[in-house]
Amino acid sequence: MPELRKDLFSDIWVVIAPERKLRPQFSNLSGEDFLSPENCPFCEGNESMTPPEIYAIRNNKPNQPEWQLRVVPNKFPALRIEGNLERRGEGFYDKITGIGAHEVVIETNSHTKGIDELENEAITNIFLTFKRRILDLKQDIRFRYIQVFKNHGIRAGATISHPHSQVVGMPVVPARIKERIKTAKAHYDAKERCIFCDIIFHESEHHKRVLFETSDYIVMSPYAPRFPFELAIYPRIHRASFEETGDDGVQKLALVFRDTLRKLNKALEQPAYNLMLHNAPFDNDYKNYFHWHWELVPLISGTGGFELGTYTYINPTPPEEAIDVLKKM
Repeated sequence: MPELRKDLFSDIWVVIAPERKLRPQFSNLSGEDFLSPENCPFCEGNESMTPPEIYAIRNNKPNQPEWQLRVVPNKFPALRIEGNLERRGEGFYDKITGIGAHEVVIETNSHTKGIDELENEAITNIFLTFKRRILDLKQDIRFRYIQVFKNHGIRAGATISHPHSQVVGMPVVPARIKERIKTAKAHYDAKERCIFCDIIFHESEHHKRVLFETSDYIVMSPYAPRFPFELAIYPRIHRASFEETGDDGVQKLALVFRDTLRKLNKALEQPAYNLMLHNAPFDNDYKNYFHWHWELVPLISGTGGFELGTYTYINPTPPEEAIDVLKKM
């Protein structure tokens, strides 16, 4: 059984999950994929190689071929849904039983097509599935936060190249989200405005770090990005939670992601990347001052001892320069 342990100095929860060592490594650091579609557990026809599906978009019976998208429990979960949530101490340390949910969203029956290569309906279905899985998991009173993320490529942490994302239900609110909430609340208490809305307004007015805008979304680089070509995607309408977005808004978001990834892939020659949703937790009311958004980080440079030792990042590419490059794509 995994467990969460809290670091005394940083307020960060660490998941200790020994079973994750058992995950098969189907790719090496050179990017070579050792799996053929015949042996890939996420390919159509190999449904028996995954746990039974939780959710699917399909034309046939569950756990059979003829599907467009599947959601299955992670075979090697970081957190397990079975069991009781117990908080206890170990001397002056804190730990929690490793209760949670860990799901894999198999985005397509294609072994190789990325999000930007799919049909518009298929891309929309991916983001609608994120919404539906959050709505389902947040009914579990043991969870305080749902993290949706995608690791694309070996450098980003993917062990299977078949396009997939992950959804993790957590019994704690991550430290990074708590930091953003604290800053957002202080801004709201002082000005009675959402800090994210203020950022959107400022960047839209000056346009130096904006990649493109629609009537519903804005894609931009943060003012102080940690990594080269780091991007954020914000909805213009203020909402604390992604799952509150209507299905038509999710469809428009999917197309924004398609266009953004196409520019990144063209400019950076198909980079590995991490995609993460920053959403409101479930343990309080954040509707006035939190604003959901997605973070997209291409991995074209690594972190070293300075970053790990100080949590201060060195980025050789100014955000304004990165946006200029991407706008030409």
